[in-house]
Formats: sequence, structure tokens, C-alpha cells
Amino acid sequence: MRTKIVAGNWKMNNDSSATSALLQELKKANQTSNARRIVAPAFTQLAQAVKLLEGTTIEVAAQNMNAATSGAFTGEVSASMLKGVGVATVIIGHSERRSLYNETDVALAEKVAAALSGNMEVIFCFGEELSDRKSGRHFDVVSHQLKTALFEITPDSWKHIILAYEPVWAIGTGETASPEQAQEMHAHIRSLVHQQYGETVTTSLSILYGGSVKPNNAKEIFSQPDVDGGLIGGASLNANDFMAIVNAF
Repeated sequence: MRTKIVAGNWKMNNDSSATSALLQELKKANQTSNARRIVAPAFTQLAQAVKLLEGTTIEVAAQNMNAATSGAFTGEVSASMLKGVGVATVIIGHSERRSLYNETDVALAEKVAAALSGNMEVIFCFGEELSDRKSGRHFDVVSHQLKTALFEITPDSWKHIILAYEPVWAIGTGETASPEQAQEMHAHIRSLVHQQYGETVTTSLSILYGGSVKPNNAKEIFSQPDVDGGLIGGASLNANDFMAIVNAF
């Protein structure tokens, strides 16, 4: 049975006071769906968020981590550091990490391995750019990203993997893949994993859509048979919008 999930990636937004205000609103909000709710604040607000959300069903994820366990990596954090403040889920491979910080599929494979070794759950992001979509290479690009970063892990490790398909051309642009385009790619992704790992892994694998999901389009996107939720950017910074998306199932 696939779990429905809505994860909010706050990116570099919300200081301590804004974090407190937004989380207090989310704590009071009425949830009518059975989706997992996850928020991913900046590193500096992770411990604060964990403490504020104690006793709730809202979970906290980190936006990134380093593949190393320790060492001379200024400005970086390890899996054990995240676990030490109560965070057990991490986003790896977001398109902004790939484009702005030149993270390659090989480097991301190392991060995934380190996260799994540290008993972390991974939300793994991937997706094509506009040029790939226009040239008809989008399936090949996505296949390569998945195979390079994830297809060396064991079948058992997939219990700790959530996939998040992000068409890069639809992030922060106001553009959104049509529900049919989202479903087509999600079905392709699920087929790839099925070919490599079989029915048991595929049946329980949650695949999220990330790319300008908003209250007015979430229901239609989430109604697609292979879409199990969303990785939400800007709309996750507003409690009403985020909860409308959570309740869109």
C-alpha cells in the first residue's frame, strides 16, 4: 500500500519567528486526509521545528546533507548531526542543488548511500530541464538519474526511499506539468523501478510530484493513479495553502 505524502520544502526562508508562526498555524489546522505531512525548514530551524512539533503528526526533514560522516567540510552537516537533533528524513538531489551547486548523479548516489547507512529516510529528487523535454529526451534523462543514484541500493533499502519527480521547467516558474504529463512520467518511473526490483518494492513506493503544486491544481494532479503526493515549494510557506494541498486527496 502506497503512502500519500505532502512535503513542504521551505528552501532559504523563515527565520525563528516566522518558523514558529507557520508551525503554530499548521498545528491548529484541520487535516481531513490521511497524508503524511512533512516540513523541511533551513538547517538553523530544524531543532526548533522538531521541538515545536512534538506530540503532533507533522514530521521534519532536512533539505540536504553531506555524504561524509565528519571532517573538514565547512558549512556542511552529516546524517548523524541531523539524527542528533531529531531529524530522520532528508531531501537529496533537489534541482537547485544540482543546478546551483553542481551536484552530479554520482555525488548524489554517495549521499543516498550515506543517508541510508545513517538510518535516514530519503526524499530523492530528479527531473528533466526544458531543453530535455523539448528534445524528447525527458524519459532518458530521468532514467539515467534514477539508475545512477539509486539502482545500486538493496531492495530492502527502498523501504526508506521516497521519490520526487521535479520537471525543472515547472519549478518556481508558475508552469506546471499537466496531470497527464505527470502521470505519464510517474508511470515510467514506477515501471523502471519494477523492472529492476520487482513488484514488492514497486507496490509500496511513493512517488511525489514537485513543480508548482498549488491548492487549485493539487486535486487533479493527485488524482492520477501513479502520483502519491507532492513536494511543495512556495505554497508550503502559507499554512492555508499547504493544508489545502494536504487535504486535496
